[in-house]
Amino acid sequence: MDMNIVCLDMEGVLVPEIWIAFANETGIEELKKTTRDEPDYDKLMNYRLNILKEHGLGLKEIQETIEKIDPMPGAKEFLDQLREITQVIILSDTFTQFAQPLMKKLGWPTIFCNTLEVDENGTITGYKMRCEKSKLTTVKALQSCGFQTIASGDSFNDLGMIQASKAGFLFKSTEQIKKDYPQFPAFDQYDQLLEAIKKAL
Repeated sequence: MDMNIVCLDMEGVLVPEIWIAFANETGIEELKKTTRDEPDYDKLMNYRLNILKEHGLGLKEIQETIEKIDPMPGAKEFLDQLREITQVIILSDTFTQFAQPLMKKLGWPTIFCNTLEVDENGTITGYKMRCEKSKLTTVKALQSCGFQTIASGDSFNDLGMIQASKAGFLFKSTEQIKKDYPQFPAFDQYDQLLEAIKKAL
């Protein structure tokens, strides 16, 4: 029997985009830019940190918004069903300081993500990536341990892990990404994604 691990993106797949929710909360439109719009994550994060600095906003304000975010309808049930049949890891470019309340609402699945650098005043001064190209690097590492991976995500930063896996799916992605990568089946409903993963298993 194959040893499989399903690798899922978090934001846009299981929970709403944190930065978009924060943009809506604060009225700062520029913070609506995500990895769906900007493929260069470093560029995107530095852009975000500069905006936070300009507006005098820090970790506390973002965490207050995150507390109000619920998983997408059906996400927890989908995860529960998936974890009954295979191993699942959430691979996210979010940060430990953001993820915890969301993982609690999803029933504490395993997540690999990054960490923020925060000073004593709660100002976000920088961030530390777990490793370079974290999603792709993790998928390759799992494969080197004898696992076969199945991956799903919605954004540019998910394409590497999707391409490197034995099966990969776009989920709730943009029309542009779906058009640019027609080789990947694209779904918008959890039951469709679950069926596709079961077939790949």
